[in-house]
Amino acid sequence: MRRRIIIVTAVHAPSAPFLPDAYASLRRQELPEGWEWQWVIQEDGKSDQVAPYVPDDARVTFRQGRPGGPGVARTLALSQAAGEYVKVLDADDQLAPGALARDLAALEGDRGIGWATSRALDLLPDGSTVGFEGDPEPGPIEHGAVLDFWAAHDFRAQVHPATLCVRRDLLLALGGWMALPASEDTGLLLALNATSRGWFTPEVGLLYRKWPGQATGQPSHTETAERAARMAVVEARARHLAAFRWRHPADG
Repeated sequence: MRRRIIIVTAVHAPSAPFLPDAYASLRRQELPEGWEWQWVIQEDGKSDQVAPYVPDDARVTFRQGRPGGPGVARTLALSQAAGEYVKVLDADDQLAPGALARDLAALEGDRGIGWATSRALDLLPDGSTVGFEGDPEPGPIEHGAVLDFWAAHDFRAQVHPATLCVRRDLLLALGGWMALPASEDTGLLLALNATSRGWFTPEVGLLYRKWPGQATGQPSHTETAERAARMAVVEARARHLAAFRWRHPADG
């Protein structure tokens, strides 16, 4: 029986036209012998504007649900995620060649690693890409390292949560993504870092699209009071998880 990595994508109507590009990036992935991918696309809401962009492929599952934001959509998608690992791919982003194979190599190579991340590049509207300084050293990321960096750098993590690949059992144990209107993926990243060691791959794993309709580009995303509230609960969750000393794997 083939082993499976699940790709989870939250989508709403404005981002649906980017799904074919995300699909093309998935089709370019080369997995190790004995592995396959399944793509679970979960619409955040119920419309007739997303389905036309969903590929006709037996490896693709499409579901709809009540609107609640991308974190809710991704968490609902976990009900369809029958595989050992869950990889995030936002509807408007693209995987770089080799991304899945590198994630699997990290997670399969060390049972003590709970999650993997990689370098990300911004994909600009003209097709050019922009990188960032400050990536961590390649290899393991120890407990608390992401939280410490994030707290010291105005709530910016040194690894991108949109590049996460996670052990499914660990993701479910943490309850999926946080119930926040934004920063739900950062909340998950910090909770993962509080409970398990991670991994950073220096090769580019994701092209993170910048476009006018992007949720993180809207004024509401940086509104002072709400941002402060989000950051406070994200940090508190991570610090309490660390204080409880719950660890993955349980015998680690």
